[in-house]
Amino acid sequence: MGQGAVGDIVRNEAVKKKSYRPKRAVALRYDREKQGAPRIVAKGSGMIADRILQAAKAHQVPIEENRDLVEMLSFFDTGQEIPEEAYRAVAEILAFIFSIRGEYKA
Repeated sequence: MGQGAVGDIVRNEAVKKKSYRPKRAVALRYDREKQGAPRIVAKGSGMIADRILQAAKAHQVPIEENRDLVEMLSFFDTGQEIPEEAYRAVAEILAFIFSIRGEYKA
C-alpha cells in the first residue's frame, strides 16, 4: 500500500468522526504607535495553520492557544483590524506578552 493510500484512509476516517476539526491559526500584528487595533496578518486551517505556527516559532513569536478567539477571528479578512468584540481577549494576551518582554507600560 503506497503512502497516498494510507493518507486517504486517515483522511476519510477523520471526516467520519463528528468531533474532528482541522487545526486553525490566526496571526495578529500590533504596532502601538501606528495602529488603533491589532490586524489579522495571516489565517488558515490544516497545513496552512501548521505553517503559520512554524513561522511563529521560527521567529520566536509568542503563541496563545484560544480556540474560541481563533474561531471568531477566522471569519474576518486578512489585513482587517480585529473586531471590538475581540478587544478584551486580545488585550489580555498582548498585556501578557508585553510584560514578559518588559515592554508593559501602565
